[in-house]
Amino acid sequence: MSTVEATPQAGFAARLLQAGAHQKLLAFMSLIILLIGFSLASPNFMQTSNIIAILQATSVNGVLAIAATLVIITGGIDLSVGTLMTFCAVIAGVVLTYWGLPLPFGVLAAIGAGALCGLTSGTFVAKMKIPPFIATLGMMLMLKGLSLVISGTRPIYFNDTPGFTEISRGSLIGEIVPALPIPNGVLILFLVAIAVSYILGRTVLGRYTFALGSNEESVRLSGVNTDAWKMAVYALAGGICGIAGLLIASRLNSAQPALGLGYELEAIAAVVIGGTSLAGGRGTILGTLIGALIMAVLANGLRILSVAQEWQTVVTGAIIILAVYADMMRKRRMG
Repeated sequence: MSTVEATPQAGFAARLLQAGAHQKLLAFMSLIILLIGFSLASPNFMQTSNIIAILQATSVNGVLAIAATLVIITGGIDLSVGTLMTFCAVIAGVVLTYWGLPLPFGVLAAIGAGALCGLTSGTFVAKMKIPPFIATLGMMLMLKGLSLVISGTRPIYFNDTPGFTEISRGSLIGEIVPALPIPNGVLILFLVAIAVSYILGRTVLGRYTFALGSNEESVRLSGVNTDAWKMAVYALAGGICGIAGLLIASRLNSAQPALGLGYELEAIAAVVIGGTSLAGGRGTILGTLIGALIMAVLANGLRILSVAQEWQTVVTGAIIILAVYADMMRKRRMG
């Protein structure tokens, strides 16, 4: 393990440039190859409308992947990020549509519900010592059921909530620079990425996030309340899932209670492709963003080439296996 990876106190710039730099470079080169390949294969790929569609898709999966990155760096896994996103969208629908409260209340309710569910998952893992895989699998199933129960198994529409669709589909940048109609969802993705990168690189929470994944027992023996910090990480990840819930609900102008399953796999795939180790202790938000872009470009390109959905799923699974294998080979070479 390199000095930067083993020392979470290292500066943000050093971590950004050095932590798994070769993995990020490989992922970035893969992204460039995909862009060139799909551009040559179809003249429709590089059209402005299609690029915007790719960015929109990346915004949701990217935010979810950032949440998953935090948990995976601690050495855990969160299978509930997709259904938690849906649950938070449903909560926003209840607050804004059923109760008729103003938009800020719906935003706060979605993020707060996400943080509370994340804290609950963290409690299962940290206090009850349930393995993260089982704890978050159970949470995934509970949230799926709760979303259906609360919504009455029906979509909740936001037609009577002014400004809600602007959260994802509006373009603040486009109003300032008409030549750049970048959706607000993409802007929110990068703001979340910058904020979480700062947390990981410059705060106590970030240092303990890496330390928990590197050697939790050593951290505990040094007198740190590892349970509390682990719960804080899961709560932060849950709050970020709440943001993803707002983005997808705004994009669809509805909260779809049956949506969510499968999103966790795409998020985890983006994290692994971006170089975050499933063993914990190593990862960057920049790598995760590149991984999310690869997933979005790949799905969009295959769709444009009329590749069947089932084969798209096969390709995604193969990419996950190759990314994990590459991570294993890298760890072996490092000793």
